Amino acid sequence: MTTKRIAIGIGAVGVLLAALATTAWTDEFTKKDTERWTAEYMAVVKQGRELWTSGKLGTNGVACAQCHPNGANTHPETYPKFQKQIGKVIALREMINWCLRNPLEGKPLAADDPKMLAIEAYLAYERRGVALAPGKH
Repeated sequence: MTTKRIAIGIGAVGVLLAALATTAWTDEFTKKDTERWTAEYMAVVKQGRELWTSGKLGTNGVACAQCHPNGANTHPETYPKFQKQIGKVIALREMINWCLRNPLEGKPLAADDPKMLAIEAYLAYERRGVALAPGKH
């Protein structure tokens, strides 16, 4: 019985060491990794800008950029916040969908729609460096 306990203990230590070794590897990034990730992120940001500046998200030809050039006045750093047009605390994507339905007369996007991700990435990129202040108007 003692041999069995020792074997279990050695096995547990082996599993722990393997987990630690795997964790150490997952936190190491190469220059090539970060360059690839940056390029992929910027491709999504570019798509978001294209959507933001086109009238294709709605049915009336209005573009987000007509009211919010370069993502201005959208204050994504302040979400979630109480939004008076909606009457409750909402996330940025809910405000994007409100604008799509109302001024743009279009259909809302699902939270996991690649177009929503692209718009959110574009707004985050445009607002980079701005201090976060949730709830600020």
